[in-house]
Amino acid sequence: MIIEETKRSLHDAFCVVRNLIRDNRVIYGGGAAELACAIEIAAEADKIEGVEQYAFRAFADALESIPAALAENSGLPPIDTLTDLKALQIEQQSPCMGVDCLLTGTNDMKKQGILETLHSKKEQISLATQVVRMILKIDDVRVPDDSERGYPM
Repeated sequence: MIIEETKRSLHDAFCVVRNLIRDNRVIYGGGAAELACAIEIAAEADKIEGVEQYAFRAFADALESIPAALAENSGLPPIDTLTDLKALQIEQQSPCMGVDCLLTGTNDMKKQGILETLHSKKEQISLATQVVRMILKIDDVRVPDDSERGYPM
């Protein structure tokens, strides 16, 4: 089991290197990129009238769930952490403010050296968006009637 986990870890590391060769651009980790995107999408939602703005807001909320999950998995209060980070990013106009998972005392991912490849982040967001689009394309949800559930008619 240890050898298999080592193989998987090496494969993941090779994939990161491959992604950096394809596109050497990096972004800040710790949920900073997702939060920066969520802030911009929410600002765009304010400019849209009608039902479409709800889709924008839902997308922004979904992006915010990533730093919230990081905070919770690090033992931090997710709602407080997310609120503080959002205020910090807006106040400082700095997209590098993320969750301090290592509890170093700074939320600046630039100072902590927490980076992700832009290529992999774009792929993650694209895949998640495609999954949601596939779910939304489902026209009919089939609900079995009582006779199919085994209930007497």
